[in-house]
Amino acid sequence: MQPPSHHRLLRSGLAALAAVALTAAAGCGSGPDTAGPTRTKGSAVSAARCAENEAAGKITYLSGYQYQASASILEYVAAEKLGYFDDLCLDVSLRPGTGDTAQNTKLLAGGRATVAAVAEQDVIQARAAGIDIEGVSSYSDAGLDVLMTNKDITALPQLDGKVVGHKGYVPAAVEAMMVKAGVRWDSLKLVKEGYDPSVLPRRQGGLEALTGFVSNEPNQLRAAGKDVTVWQPVDYGIPSSLGAMAVNPAFAKAHPHAVQDVLRAALHAYAYCSSGAAHIRECVGYAAGLSGPTYDKTLNTTIWRTETQVVRDNPTPGQPLGGLDLSNVTELVAMLHRFAIVPAGVTAARARGWFDTSYVDGLYAAGKLVWPAP
Repeated sequence: MQPPSHHRLLRSGLAALAAVALTAAAGCGSGPDTAGPTRTKGSAVSAARCAENEAAGKITYLSGYQYQASASILEYVAAEKLGYFDDLCLDVSLRPGTGDTAQNTKLLAGGRATVAAVAEQDVIQARAAGIDIEGVSSYSDAGLDVLMTNKDITALPQLDGKVVGHKGYVPAAVEAMMVKAGVRWDSLKLVKEGYDPSVLPRRQGGLEALTGFVSNEPNQLRAAGKDVTVWQPVDYGIPSSLGAMAVNPAFAKAHPHAVQDVLRAALHAYAYCSSGAAHIRECVGYAAGLSGPTYDKTLNTTIWRTETQVVRDNPTPGQPLGGLDLSNVTELVAMLHRFAIVPAGVTAARARGWFDTSYVDGLYAAGKLVWPAP
């Protein structure tokens, strides 16, 4: 989960990611390996590719929001802590984002970040604004934006004329879902609320619905014994993305194998961090260590479990984990036009050119992640 930018869509099943013996040239196995004390730099890459990746220099990864245990964040933290970047001779520096997506895209375009968690919609909006970034990966066409209602709301049109809370705006995916479900949008009283979801079950100010993120507020309310109904745009065929990544295009053009291997290490770590309670606890512990004593391990464990479940429930059609669905880009452009978020000059064909599928396409063989690198 990440805090919102203007009309953002946050960022897809999990393939069995492989690990093989270090003596194999470039193969696939049945499960992720562990960090282990005997690991050495370059252990998962050929000497030639190691030298190529080293020549790429420092690679700065920028998270969407701090070191929250979200898809597109936790696996990058784990890849660094488990030594997977070192295995591929990559010099990756982790940097926590503030949740300001517009600022993140500018840092990425300006070269102060190399790779960053950026939703597909935000890539389109950034490019429409002249900010030069490139989308390279996504886990799912489902998103994390949701609408929560009290249990007496059993159909979304029952919200007509009611008070709906948001955190500064209603996300486009949520608005599109409500309109598609038959809600009379102009009848709603939209109010800005803070980040305390308990205002919904308390019906503060007559509140009947509240926007949020499927991995955060519903889990907070559930832990507090408060039961609400969660409405997900993906169930209404609304486009979005989850775990999407973007890169600085100049760096990617100069060092395509380095970009590919950053994604390779992250996908390898995603498998590790998803393979049982002990590994989840370990990976969340890495993020906690970077974040300080106030880091809520329980909530963040639930965030990771929830988001990876959304990915499993909503695999990207026809793609392995991380693969881009360009038809989703087309649908996103249509939605952005509907809400006048991007100008008419941003056509679907143009927007599809702002995403490069080749990086992830080259990561898999027979449906499994290639590890070590070729």
